Amino acid sequence: MALTMKTMSLIVASLGVLSFIFGVVAENKKPPFGTPVTMKGFVICKYPHDPTVALGYLSAVFLLASSVAGYYSLFYPYKGKSVPRGALFRNTGFSVFFNIALALTGLALAMLIWPTITEQLHLSHKIHHNLKTGCPTAKTGLLGGGAFLSLDSALFWLVSLMLADNARQDYLEEGDVKGSDLSNDYDGAAPLKGTV
Repeated sequence: MALTMKTMSLIVASLGVLSFIFGVVAENKKPPFGTPVTMKGFVICKYPHDPTVALGYLSAVFLLASSVAGYYSLFYPYKGKSVPRGALFRNTGFSVFFNIALALTGLALAMLIWPTITEQLHLSHKIHHNLKTGCPTAKTGLLGGGAFLSLDSALFWLVSLMLADNARQDYLEEGDVKGSDLSNDYDGAAPLKGTV
């Protein structure tokens, strides 16, 4: 089954929205702090059961899937017609939005992974020898910010796809015009008089 541009854009958008939803839910489910239980010479942190770590990783996975689908959709040979990458990057708008989409993907991934790993470390290292520990959790707001950036990333991949379609059409029309000019150069030309 050949993929269409509409199908690819729906895949990119759906994966981006799922990444956004998982990131926002992870931010909302994250507890603000744990409960310290003081023992003799150490503190054990008790954290409520929450799905923050799993949701954070799911958000990052869907962000990566959306970005891979977005990247793949730009260079896919729709209707069996491939276009060289150089022809796409000659379009300034495409180049700008492509680079912004890549940068947003990297920033969103960092903002999703960093607090998720931090939260996982807090949950796995519960024993502290500092008796004044407050049982911290990951920094608040990073997961939510990463979720919004992942949605922005998906939107920039979609804009890049639209600009790639314009650049693709321009390239294919140039090829058709050049091909038709060459084939019509000598069609119907009358022979010169006096020649054999």
